[in-house]
Amino acid sequence: MRLNVNAHLDYGIDTPADLLVQIEAANLPGQSVIDPVFDPGETGHLHRIAAEDDIGTRVWLHCRQRLRCQYTATVEIDRAIPDLPSLQQDPVHTLPHEAVRYLMSSRFCPSDEFQSYAADTFGHLQGGAAIAAMSSWIQEKFIYTPGASSASTTAVDTFVQRRGICRDYAHVLVALARAAAIPARMVSCYGLNVTPPDFHATVEVWLDGGWHLVDPTGMCRPDEIAIIGVGRDAADIAFLTSYGWVNLISQGVSVTTA
Repeated sequence: MRLNVNAHLDYGIDTPADLLVQIEAANLPGQSVIDPVFDPGETGHLHRIAAEDDIGTRVWLHCRQRLRCQYTATVEIDRAIPDLPSLQQDPVHTLPHEAVRYLMSSRFCPSDEFQSYAADTFGHLQGGAAIAAMSSWIQEKFIYTPGASSASTTAVDTFVQRRGICRDYAHVLVALARAAAIPARMVSCYGLNVTPPDFHATVEVWLDGGWHLVDPTGMCRPDEIAIIGVGRDAADIAFLTSYGWVNLISQGVSVTTA
């Protein structure tokens, strides 16, 4: 499947600010980026650095009065849809370096606080069957509610409130998976059929020796997702991090089939 991606950021800046932007789809196995165009607008500095786990890139910008950033690309997706229940859980003592850090609690995903619930509710299941049940439980019990959460909302907050957006759904699945000793990381992405259209967040879990995409909102299949970056939680995958005051004027995302 080919996706046409278009994203723009328009922010006012009170005083000169350093900005870290991560909105470009990554080239990696299962997806390739065709004819990307990244236009940062007026900037006094532009420097690319590797993103988490060397998946995708971040861009440092220094802007004085306005950020007008535009990104367009076509992304070719060649990723199979996993049969989650058939995927086995790797014993913890066999996990490789790249998976171990995603067993640990993090700022927005305090997985140690979910261990009792995960064991009581999903402890009769293993591996992909447990992940499928966790994802289905989130879709069934939670209400997708824009504005119900903030940048400081944690997986515990969302678990209690039972409402939020993709970021919050992903945090809860990551926390539950880690509580069950399954490595899980947050994924920033572009997704087809995301409603309302926006930057999307989903999850990758480590099963059968590799990473597999799961969208706990149920909006997107793995073959409809263009990955931007990965990390422990939302703190690692923000599309815009500002070191200085910025004010949202407008931003938008469009994802269509090519």
